[in-house]
Amino acid sequence: MSCWVPGCPALSMCRGLAALPIACLERAKDLKTRLGILLHKPELGHRIRTSSKLQLGSRRRDSSREVLEWRESFDQLLKSKSGVTAFHTFLKTEFSEENLDFWLACEDFKKTRSKTKLASKANRIFEEFVQSEAPREVNIDHETREITRKNLSGATSACFNEAQAKTRTLMEKDSYPRFLKSASYQDMTKQVTSRGISKRSHT
Repeated sequence: MSCWVPGCPALSMCRGLAALPIACLERAKDLKTRLGILLHKPELGHRIRTSSKLQLGSRRRDSSREVLEWRESFDQLLKSKSGVTAFHTFLKTEFSEENLDFWLACEDFKKTRSKTKLASKANRIFEEFVQSEAPREVNIDHETREITRKNLSGATSACFNEAQAKTRTLMEKDSYPRFLKSASYQDMTKQVTSRGISKRSHT
């Protein structure tokens, strides 16, 4: 484009471009070419969208399968992150979420490698969940409480094993069956089942 009329916008544009380094201009041309190629390849966009849909569908199938697996055993529920979240929400309605929180704290505690951190974490967990009149005291017998107290003197990754096992058994025998019968879990399984039925009817 050329123009010799004073004040012409095209002339000022040309001067502005001329002031840019050659490397910048070349890069701009390269980007323009690449964009042009992408714009003339609609199937590429379609492929990306299809891939995203497939991944989303796969995640939905996995989560649907998980929901049904939770009723197979308490272990299956605890293995699932979304299962633990759903169970925790249910326990809150019964004001007994401290049992699961204690169990999860023990699982995290077992992964601690530093002896210094092990001791400080052990005391913190004991004060929060185990000692008599603790802010979030779990329902364990006096004997287990005392054994755990003695274990703190030489804290190891196993010092809460007995208390954790008692709490787990309590949840499995008491809270877990009620969770499976709860309206929230029944709604989840109905949604999964209805999705499966509608999918089969469309194939």
